[in-house]
Amino acid sequence: MNPRKPIYVTKPFLPPLEEFIPYLEQIWANRVLTNCGPFHAQLELALCEFLGVQHTALFSNATIALVVALQSLRITGEVITTPYSFVATSHALLWNGIKPVFVDINPNTLNLDPTKIEAAITPHTTAILPVHCYGHPCEVEAIQRIADTYNLRVIYDAAHAFGVQDASGSVLRHGDLSVVSFHATKVFNTFEGGAVVCPDGRAKARIDQLKNFGHAGETSVVATGINGKMSEFNAALGLLQLKHIDWALARRRERFLAYRERLGSVKGIRMLNDAGEKVANYAYAPILVEPPYPIGRDALYQELKDRGIHTRRYFYPLISEFPMYRGLPSSQPANLPVATAAAQRVLCLPIYPDLDMTTLEEIAGYIAHR
Repeated sequence: MNPRKPIYVTKPFLPPLEEFIPYLEQIWANRVLTNCGPFHAQLELALCEFLGVQHTALFSNATIALVVALQSLRITGEVITTPYSFVATSHALLWNGIKPVFVDINPNTLNLDPTKIEAAITPHTTAILPVHCYGHPCEVEAIQRIADTYNLRVIYDAAHAFGVQDASGSVLRHGDLSVVSFHATKVFNTFEGGAVVCPDGRAKARIDQLKNFGHAGETSVVATGINGKMSEFNAALGLLQLKHIDWALARRRERFLAYRERLGSVKGIRMLNDAGEKVANYAYAPILVEPPYPIGRDALYQELKDRGIHTRRYFYPLISEFPMYRGLPSSQPANLPVATAAAQRVLCLPIYPDLDMTTLEEIAGYIAHR
């Protein structure tokens, strides 16, 4: 492999430039660049139709969306969450003055383990913040039963879960709110962006106010809001991306299954259980490097990197190991044995729609025959 052309975990899909030019011309003609313009409105409706949800509120990015989602529900005190995620999950809690309480994960899905939640509930607990890790759905029914029993809110960090379905429809419909990411690395992207999926118009109206400085009209401000609006440029790109999303998802599935076929029987390489064609979006291709594989995860990571293959130890370190979290009682490794082990073994392989199969064969072949 040519080291001057490195292969990364993801490569953002960009539709042909000529397809975007009409959108750009329309933005110039409209003279509306932001503040919930026509493309913003169109994308919200298009996403509701594609995802099978009632309401979406677009944001400049998913981190701001998560901060606002927590604010909209007036979450305070303590929130039970996972240490096995990107730091934005817990950062959103700290930005709202909320204390994260970390609970261990399920070894098969790497999602928040519902059997560990109740022991972490205190009189200060107000919500649960699970993550659909790698796009695999959480045990939503079990989590909701606990939330109902203890009168807790549930906000899903669904950054990875665009288009993911379960037996009854979109996984984004679960909980009080779900937050999805449209970052450049995601299955569906608007360069930067995100959305809150809302169950009803009242929830959307409050979130729309909060993302626009708290405005309730030209001269009325009714909440301490923030500027989280998505621009017309990003919304237009999203509309164009939606035209190609089925193709992109199909190509991801082909590549994921190719990895599974080539690595599924390699001793010491464990792939997570396939969530199924009707469920998964194949956002990531994680493997766990375990004995009796001849070398450890970090050594394999470095050997691949030396060959121009840039994998990701995703998620390593755990959120609970960063300085602003490691002092929390719930952050102690003894409290998080499954998450700690997963963070030391996980490696996400390159997967994106235009990853050519020859390159994939080379990556899988090196891992299989190391």
